[in-house]
Amino acid sequence: MRLLNAAKKFKIVPVGFIAGQLQTERALGQSSDPPVQLPSGFVTMLMTDIEGSTALVRHLGERYRELIDELWTILRRSVVDAGGHEVEARADEFFAVFEAPRSAVDAAVAVQRELLGRSWTDDLDVRVRIGIHSGYPTSTETNYIGLDVHTASRICGVGHGGQVIVSANTREGVKASVPAGLRFTALGSHKLRGLPEAVALYQVAAKGLPTRFPPLRT
Repeated sequence: MRLLNAAKKFKIVPVGFIAGQLQTERALGQSSDPPVQLPSGFVTMLMTDIEGSTALVRHLGERYRELIDELWTILRRSVVDAGGHEVEARADEFFAVFEAPRSAVDAAVAVQRELLGRSWTDDLDVRVRIGIHSGYPTSTETNYIGLDVHTASRICGVGHGGQVIVSANTREGVKASVPAGLRFTALGSHKLRGLPEAVALYQVAAKGLPTRFPPLRT
């Protein structure tokens, strides 16, 4: 109140604006909505990245924001439909988590199928690479940290647009419930940047998805 009175006396700033901001912050602080509870323990992490995002930004300029919004809508819908939880969306990256490995793979396949059949502005070719890893990351209030998170990120980074790459952990977790028409193609063990040991990787193959890609970007 003393700050508001001083601002009014010396006409430094519009008092009504400050008062409105304080009321907004007070309302947010009193919100009764409970925080979203992310799953803990053994979880499966799905990360995506747009292939050639720099070229897309250069071509679209400010319109790139519209492309990202449309892409995030597709990702969020596929994640929710598969029973997953969005963790983070920033720049051209998206991070979601699932309690079951099979759910993460289902979401990834759904995303790639929808993206393949979608027409984009200026007839652009928008392709997303997806990496999936199952493990025991350390939970924070709103995110995850630890080596398993880095592993999921590195797996995503070595793939190509339109490709879904999973770790051996995820492959083993899905083995008992592989749906008809879905298979895993072994890609060998690869040394990923910053990780102490090589990681066995598999490519997800499903009806409607491309199967031929260049060698992994390791």
